Amino acid sequence: MEISSVSAVSTGNVRIRPEHVGPTDKNMYVWLATSKSWTPPRPINTYIVEHRDGLVLFDTGQDRASVTEPDYFPGGLNGVIYDRLAAFEIGPEQTLPRLLAANGYDVRDVHTAVLSHLHQDHIGGLPELSKARIVIADEEWKSMRRPLAAARGYLRQHIERHDLQWERIHFESLGSGSVGPFTDGHDLFGDGSLLVLPTPGHTPGSLSMLVRRPDEAPLLMVGDLTYDANLLAAGEVPGIGKKPELRRSVAKVNQLRELFPDLVVLAAHDPAAAGRIAVRGVA
Repeated sequence: MEISSVSAVSTGNVRIRPEHVGPTDKNMYVWLATSKSWTPPRPINTYIVEHRDGLVLFDTGQDRASVTEPDYFPGGLNGVIYDRLAAFEIGPEQTLPRLLAANGYDVRDVHTAVLSHLHQDHIGGLPELSKARIVIADEEWKSMRRPLAAARGYLRQHIERHDLQWERIHFESLGSGSVGPFTDGHDLFGDGSLLVLPTPGHTPGSLSMLVRRPDEAPLLMVGDLTYDANLLAAGEVPGIGKKPELRRSVAKVNQLRELFPDLVVLAAHDPAAAGRIAVRGVA
């Protein structure tokens, strides 16, 4: 068996605006400037996959330095936007190494980390992963390198680390290995068990990962394509990102359900996600 277990850990909690979760008809900058409420705390999930070839992470959570170091986020107008966008709570026991250790893993044993995108609450574990290959869509890397990166959610000083082994992937035709509407993708280990799929919208290079095991419900880890799997199933999109692209990606995921009716969607900040893994008996 290529995959022996799948589990989730949360590197703290984040409160965001209700419009962030969506659905909303408001422009992002309008709701960001005017919203007066926050959601209850939501997890910052990292998913752990035990693959035959090594330990795989999908996203790496939030760095605790973001709540302990005053210069982690930019200042000025960008700093105001970050403060309006999210509020984080991360305890000392919620760093990636300590969470992995509490679940019987060593961070040095991580073989591969697949990043859904490069926003700070998905790259927090990178300083600990110099021995791992870090997989990212090439389009996402290009987006991060464009002007006004911080204003678009990319903190380049925490990303462009020269001690990391980056693998920037280009999605290629899956041929006979196509899954529903996804004809392009990237087979992470060449065995069909972990397929990386393009799901742009939240960012230009956002991706998801389909996890397949014999006799188990397939899992689709979607990053920030949604903040609530039930909203995604209803065809709704969140209030942040490019809505036409979000709608196309959400529609593709829902078409995937026709091929896999028991598909389990796991978002980065969905409070129900960890429970969905447990209910399906895949942890």
